[in-house]
Amino acid sequence: MNVRKLTRCAVYTRKSSEHNLDLAFTSLDAQREACEAYIKSQAHEGWRLLPDRYDDGGLSGASLARPALQTLLADVRDRKVDIVVVYKVDRLTRSLADFAKLIELFDAQAVSFVAVTQQFNTTTSMGRLTLNILLSFAQFEREVIGERVRDKIAASKRRGIWVGGPVPLGYAAVDKRIIIVPAEAETVRTIFEHYLELGSLRALAADLERRGIRSKPRHRPNGRTIGGGCFGVGALAYLLKNRFYIGEVVYRGEAHQGDHEPILDHALFAAVQMRLAARAVEWRRRLRAAPALLSGCLFDERGNRMSPSHTNKRGARYRYYVSQAVLANKPVAAGAIRRVPAAEIECLIITALRHHLQANGIAAHSMPDNEHALVERHIERATLTSKTINLQLRQVADIPDHSGQHATEPLSPATMITIPWSPPVLATVKGIIHVPAHNSPIKPSRRDALLIAIAKARQWMDDLACGRLADFAAIARREGKVERHVRLLASLAFLSPRIISALLDGTAPADLTVTTLVRALPLSWADQERCLAGNPGVAST
Repeated sequence: MNVRKLTRCAVYTRKSSEHNLDLAFTSLDAQREACEAYIKSQAHEGWRLLPDRYDDGGLSGASLARPALQTLLADVRDRKVDIVVVYKVDRLTRSLADFAKLIELFDAQAVSFVAVTQQFNTTTSMGRLTLNILLSFAQFEREVIGERVRDKIAASKRRGIWVGGPVPLGYAAVDKRIIIVPAEAETVRTIFEHYLELGSLRALAADLERRGIRSKPRHRPNGRTIGGGCFGVGALAYLLKNRFYIGEVVYRGEAHQGDHEPILDHALFAAVQMRLAARAVEWRRRLRAAPALLSGCLFDERGNRMSPSHTNKRGARYRYYVSQAVLANKPVAAGAIRRVPAAEIECLIITALRHHLQANGIAAHSMPDNEHALVERHIERATLTSKTINLQLRQVADIPDHSGQHATEPLSPATMITIPWSPPVLATVKGIIHVPAHNSPIKPSRRDALLIAIAKARQWMDDLACGRLADFAAIARREGKVERHVRLLASLAFLSPRIISALLDGTAPADLTVTTLVRALPLSWADQERCLAGNPGVAST
């Protein structure tokens, strides 16, 4: 008696919208019921339904980033599934490119694919042609629907109709209409009026916090509540520029008259905009008028000038000095210190300079109060090394004072000051990898994490080289990660053998992390080792 082979069948269901998902019987249940009935009809062929459910509710077929689908694909790779059963092919995907990748994966794992309402066989060329035609129409339908939705939103906004999204403070959405909430509207007027009085966003934020005025609480469908806290500077700036409060709807930079009632009059709104613009001009002028304290006199140990730089994050401005070699995309030519926080290095140098001058007979009252003048008068050059800051002093008598006359103070007693220091650990920026030297070995947990990441990166590159996966996007889908993360991590496959040996021996620097390596890893092994110079475990031999 012949025993028929057991064929394991997995049912995948998908519903694009979240509407009616809370019902006892949903579209997902209907799809699964039809698929289960089809599997039972093939019981004589050995088909058996797997108990696991692969249901994606409220997710579009335009992307493969769906939890249940990713779980199904993982089971396919683990050879736990023989046949994937769906109600219609567009339940699996609406993208022709994604469908081709899925079929490639199914073929590689000897997995068949069945749509119960569209009979075809994926093992034949005619079956594949039928599938491609169906997917082409499904993708076309998705694109047309997207165009219709975008056109509808654009037309609605041009007519001043609210089309959804978070409602600004002062308003509420009732029956798809925007109405004014009197208490919140009064808060909005208070914010605008107080800004005109204070003239500063930070002062306004502090004033609102003292008064107990909070942002609008918003309740999510999942029960989570966001907002309801103190106003931040960024939130206040956005609120003060929002033309919704004068009855307008902005779409792609153009303001259209809305169908909702305004909270503010145009005069108050215009006055606030003028004040905001004036503050912005004043801020830019102050930045230009106050150049970096050590600009032009700070160098790294290889003679590269350290140029001032800054970044803005969450309303705060962070200043740095960055080696010109790094800015010129030549990190190998830079010294050990490639980037340093401006405030820290300036404070350290000014403090050491004042102490030195006072200790050598130059009275404190004779020193310029202005730090820029102090640096201009006394510092010829400041050089950063991994352990010291070396200040080369000017001859004071050679420097004219602000009246144009030559200074009468005695010459600086010494021409060089050496300041011991320990460079801070910084995140990698502009191609910099900076790991300060430490005698302590790397922790076993951190070393294991690095070795696992390196092994994973090598496996990914092997998958690409052997053709098991087409590109990084395929790896990202398989691993459930963002493609950019995969590309960054894959660079570890080209890590220097000396660095790997240091990890295996436990002699790698204690501050070495996956993030430190992948953010700006040079391809040359020698460059990699130079980036981590000063650590015995990875030093070139």
